[in-house]
Amino acid sequence: MTLQEFFGQYPEVAVAFSGGVDSAFLLEEAAKYARRVTAYYVNSEFQPRFERRDALRLADQLGVRMKVLPLEVLAEEPVGKNPPDRCYFCKKAIFTAIAKAAREDGFSVLLDGTNASDDAKDRPGMRALAELSVLSPLRQCGLTKEEIRQRSKEAGLFTWDKPAYACLATRILTGEEITVKKLAAVEEAEDWMTSLGFTDFRVRTSEGQARLQIRESQWPLLWEHRAEILEKLKENYRTVSLDLEVRK
Repeated sequence: MTLQEFFGQYPEVAVAFSGGVDSAFLLEEAAKYARRVTAYYVNSEFQPRFERRDALRLADQLGVRMKVLPLEVLAEEPVGKNPPDRCYFCKKAIFTAIAKAAREDGFSVLLDGTNASDDAKDRPGMRALAELSVLSPLRQCGLTKEEIRQRSKEAGLFTWDKPAYACLATRILTGEEITVKKLAAVEEAEDWMTSLGFTDFRVRTSEGQARLQIRESQWPLLWEHRAEILEKLKENYRTVSLDLEVRK
């Protein structure tokens, strides 16, 4: 099945939109082939501000209506306790909110950007999608991440080479309580390091310690700014270390 054929079967769709590579391409295809489409972005404590900016920018570029839905995911049990299956409960809360808003707008079909490269074993959130009858056309049509990036580039989407980005909650060690303060510290640290030129990296945190996961090719940049990084990150963390096992 092609995406054009998919939207022939489902001409009116609501799209769960994060502003990332996959959902951006899905929205572009929906805008091209569907009769009616609305994008829904959930604004929670787990989403960094740049993701919302990118989502708004792309929706405007495509001329697609986008609704921003506020959601306090930390109020959803047991998300804040950060259990191993936290993603399942978080996804369920997010997609329940989107499904409700979509139904109110007259949509009966909700889509997400899961692709054919995504491994269900590593993504407990996919169980929530199945329970809520969310469709994943990129996966159904066999489109891999690599293909999506290439087709996004051909379509002129600025998201085509955007690094993969998991929510801020993934930076906090499983089992450690998630708080707004911890999430804000991670976002501040990653925003600041991005301003120095770092790309596709993570600032992991556990019990007041920061562990940097940086591609080996960017280690020279790390040594160049070592003193600044230590000074900045120690505003929020007791210690700052480098993960030597990262080889990306």
